Amino acid sequence: MESFLGAVLLKTGVLNLQVKHVIMWLIGFLFIYLAIKKDYEPLLLLPIGFAIFAVNLPLTGLMEKEPQGLLYIFYHYGLEWEVIPPLIFLGLGAMTDFGPLIANPKTLLLGAAAQLGVYISFFGALLFGFSIPEACSIGIIGGADGPTTIYTTVHLAPHLLGATAISAYSYMSLVPIIQPPVMKLLTTQKERKIVMRQLRPVSKTEKILFPIAVTLVSCLLVPAAAPLMVMFMLGNLFRESGVVKRLSEAAQNELMNIVTIFLGISVGATMSADKFLRPQSLTVFGMGLVAFIFSTAGGVLFAKFMNLFLKEKINPLIGSAGVSAVPMAARVSQKLGAEADPKNFLLMHAMGPNVAGVIGTVMAAGFFISLAGH
Repeated sequence: MESFLGAVLLKTGVLNLQVKHVIMWLIGFLFIYLAIKKDYEPLLLLPIGFAIFAVNLPLTGLMEKEPQGLLYIFYHYGLEWEVIPPLIFLGLGAMTDFGPLIANPKTLLLGAAAQLGVYISFFGALLFGFSIPEACSIGIIGGADGPTTIYTTVHLAPHLLGATAISAYSYMSLVPIIQPPVMKLLTTQKERKIVMRQLRPVSKTEKILFPIAVTLVSCLLVPAAAPLMVMFMLGNLFRESGVVKRLSEAAQNELMNIVTIFLGISVGATMSADKFLRPQSLTVFGMGLVAFIFSTAGGVLFAKFMNLFLKEKINPLIGSAGVSAVPMAARVSQKLGAEADPKNFLLMHAMGPNVAGVIGTVMAAGFFISLAGH
């Protein structure tokens, strides 16, 4: 009888619980706290946090390949099969207004300049001993685009998925904290007070042609970016065509909500204690922060550089919105501009580089996949 009870107890999670599991629970609870109490990216941090907790419950088999555990099914068919990130981009495209970018095409350059952190972190990761595919996955964190980070990492370094995805989404949620000190350090009070002229109206024809033109150019230049770019621009064409309202609304709402749930669960499920509690993960977190700081600085400094040649000056604060954390980065630009001059309204101007940053990050991801992919 005692041996029978002992055998039963050995099959329970209680006797198999280890300190590393409790540490991961605490990390999961931290994300749940940030989502609920601080409202930091709750749509993603809440399911990610709970999945971290669940996958570190001993003997549950949630991420077992054979027989396939529940969370492994979500991860395998959603991320390894590269289904979820393109669907996220379909919804993002349907929610994006490219009007500010079309009205002021110069801001496309700011979106490109804000990819500086991507390449700085790429070379930094190489110096820390990471392989080229791993460095590409770490560098793309600087684009401030969670789905693109996930897509790139699954392609190039799936063993880093938990660390890169959590890093990307954590720093995205902290954009209002990370960016302002960098922006203030690199600009003067006078520069922050620059008032920009109201944007011109953009015609429906321009808005319809834009996603077609961007798809054509970007996919010819960087074919590896096609899965994300095609879905992003298709979603935008749904929005701007005006003839498929049901599809546009479904992409923005039902589809986006469902896919976000599976994305959060799948990412959190990769963070088992054995895979995550390594010095390598802490290095990824550190490099991610470096990437965000340099991306912010790149956009601001390039805006200042452009002002050397422009008659109508650009407020350098909108350069920081070149990271693709939409629309949080644009709101940060608006907030700092209003602090310098309450009458200054930068939000729509900042949305130009903000959506340009999404395009820039996808192009960078495509370049990395072409460079280091198999």
